[in-house]
Amino acid sequence: MILNQAGTRRFKAYTSKHLDELLRRAGLDDGERLKVRAVATVLPFRTNAYVVDELIDWSAAPDDPMYRLVFPQADMLPEADVARLADLLKAEAPNGEIQAEANKVRAQLNPHPAGQKELNVPRIGEEPVPGMQHKYPETVLFFPKQGQTCHAYCTYCFRWAQFVGDADLKFASDDIDQMVAYLRQHREVTSVLITGGDAMIMGEPVIRRYIGPLLELEQLESIRIGTKALGYWPQRFVTDPDADATLGLFEEVVKAGKNLAFMAHFSHPRELESPLVESAVERIQGSGATIRTQAPLIRSINDDPAVWEAMWRRQHRMGMIPYYMFVERDTGPQDYFAVPLGRAYEIFRDAYASVSGLCRTVRGPSMSATPGKVCVDGVTEIAGQRVFVLHLIQARDPSLVGRPFFARYDPSAVWLTDLRPAFADAFPFEVAASLGA
Repeated sequence: MILNQAGTRRFKAYTSKHLDELLRRAGLDDGERLKVRAVATVLPFRTNAYVVDELIDWSAAPDDPMYRLVFPQADMLPEADVARLADLLKAEAPNGEIQAEANKVRAQLNPHPAGQKELNVPRIGEEPVPGMQHKYPETVLFFPKQGQTCHAYCTYCFRWAQFVGDADLKFASDDIDQMVAYLRQHREVTSVLITGGDAMIMGEPVIRRYIGPLLELEQLESIRIGTKALGYWPQRFVTDPDADATLGLFEEVVKAGKNLAFMAHFSHPRELESPLVESAVERIQGSGATIRTQAPLIRSINDDPAVWEAMWRRQHRMGMIPYYMFVERDTGPQDYFAVPLGRAYEIFRDAYASVSGLCRTVRGPSMSATPGKVCVDGVTEIAGQRVFVLHLIQARDPSLVGRPFFARYDPSAVWLTDLRPAFADAFPFEVAASLGA
């Protein structure tokens, strides 16, 4: 397969120090650029040459969906907060003063949704295990210290707090022995998800340090890798110096009898169009790994059933497995990107109805909330009351999985906490939590 010019390039990152220059390409005037820079003091910005040169349609910026996917927008934060930060930048205030103001804004943005740092903290004896979440009985998430960045940041990322340089907001570990010791004590764990950040930002020798010891654990059935590298830097699997070694490691996982599930994050069909992506997908699949695809539903980027239909169809043709449509989490600029749950269900339904059964492996719209993954199955009327029909795809309490429940219909609701029970005084997970207490 012939690769385009981007296939031979070395990785080049763009950060906030390049932001003003890049914003000029979008045609923003001085005042607009200042506001965007103010937002970027609160929320992280990072992109790379592949995204800038190959994916963004600069003639359509700032309305181009790929531009909006990675570049902050002036109205992503409350106007008063942006104005204060813009004034500080314009006055060339000391960086410490700017960061102090930015931290105040961050504190209002729910930096750790669904109790990421507090709930289901693994322990060995009385000691908490850093950088891990035992989220569900059979599933552990591990956050490698070297994987706490990405090839580019999504503007809607629910893990934005990992990337702003505040040690109090991070959770990660490089203690592989501690991870393995915990797994040996918890034989109910059959799946480990290596995530971040982006696990594929790490080079092959580092990834091997984390994955190699897992191959010795007979209880493990699958190892998952969470990544957006296929969308933001497919060269990682094609032309990067350690591309072949990385694919060789994937083969070793499969030969060890584990399912290697490559959890690929695609937000828009344009990310699938490059010949580099096709080549990367073929190479990953050639290693024996399976590729499952997922992304959140994001206003102004992919809130159109035709976009999701196109993504799922293209992914299916490429041999990938559509897996999840997520609801934008209750963190960061949620107010800017969120789609009401009723509309989210309509978008999912219309896209789902337009694809073949082989694409209908996808679930959604799903909220990764505190009790688990809550799916919106529909909107209907029961006993004269309009309601959302919901169920838990996955739950911290496995007894709740797959049991339908109802919430009063609210056209403005965008998250689970906006909903109120219908035909009951509490949701099933609230009842279970009270009994557990």
